[in-house]
Amino acid sequence: MKMEDIAKLAGVSKSAVSFALSGKPGISNETRERVLEIAREHGYTPKPRFSAIEGSVKSLSFLVFTNSGIVLEEYYQQPFFRELIHFIEERCRAKGYSLLFSTINMAYFDQEIRTFAEDNQSDGVILLGTNLTPTDISEIAKQLGPRLVVLDNCFDTLPVHFVGINNRMGAYQAGSHFCKLGHREIGYIASNVNLHNFEDRKEGFQEALKEYGIQIQPEHHFSVAPTMLSSQEDLKTQITSYLATGRTLPTALFCECDYIAISAMKTLTELGIRIPQEVSVIGFDNITESQIISPELTTIHVEKQRMAQLAVDIVIESIEVGQEITSKIRVDTRFVERRSSVSNNQ
Repeated sequence: MKMEDIAKLAGVSKSAVSFALSGKPGISNETRERVLEIAREHGYTPKPRFSAIEGSVKSLSFLVFTNSGIVLEEYYQQPFFRELIHFIEERCRAKGYSLLFSTINMAYFDQEIRTFAEDNQSDGVILLGTNLTPTDISEIAKQLGPRLVVLDNCFDTLPVHFVGINNRMGAYQAGSHFCKLGHREIGYIASNVNLHNFEDRKEGFQEALKEYGIQIQPEHHFSVAPTMLSSQEDLKTQITSYLATGRTLPTALFCECDYIAISAMKTLTELGIRIPQEVSVIGFDNITESQIISPELTTIHVEKQRMAQLAVDIVIESIEVGQEITSKIRVDTRFVERRSSVSNNQ
């Protein structure tokens, strides 16, 4: 049986069959399961891939654990991850490697990571670490060995390659900007999902405010879902309840990511609160949508292309040179000022 035969039986294209068999995103879970079931029923086995040592076909796996933290099942449609994947694929091509995609549901962590380790035929693995704990990463590293780099997270005590964001620096830049604009009543909109990256951002932001003798008041802390670009009823309720006490909103709000910032701006606008005239807003990540929202979002640019290049290069070095000393790389951020933040003239 050939891939064309499976495609006919499943009523899908040949490319959809390829996506299903390789674990690559771009098709629905229903389609993927249908294709895999047909392949199993007919005993279809994909042609084996040659390793970098055995032949000319070289490949890396992009491994993602979904349905935990902010990494959803269709993570590849989220702007930040979509851009990151684009740059990883670009760098792989430039280095003569193909990129395979593997997704594991976090609910089946133990079983699936062992299966992946046994079945994986790629030469090295880039692991998306955004939503993973030190314990998770330690177990994955134990199963997969040294040809592994963790992207978008960093734990200093683990003997694993990491390429992450300098989150403290980025949030520090945001806090300093607000203070230089004359804001003294400053609020913070956090994710209601705890992530290591977000913890670092909070520390960096507070560090900047401390240098100006400013503290975020407890009542100026808000919390929302980090994966919605639309307005959120929960945030609307929090702000409405706050205003009902007769207090005024802080003149500036820092949001832990652009998703939260864009959602907050839409929520505030629906409540009749003008941005930036009444409240300035800064986000983090500089996703494409930050330039589509009105007013355009002031944010922290994450060098996603640089992160992708470093991750690919590090794992290839582990493959081709056998580099055993692990490294921790944090890529610096860049402040991007747009129209959602202005000086406080009060």
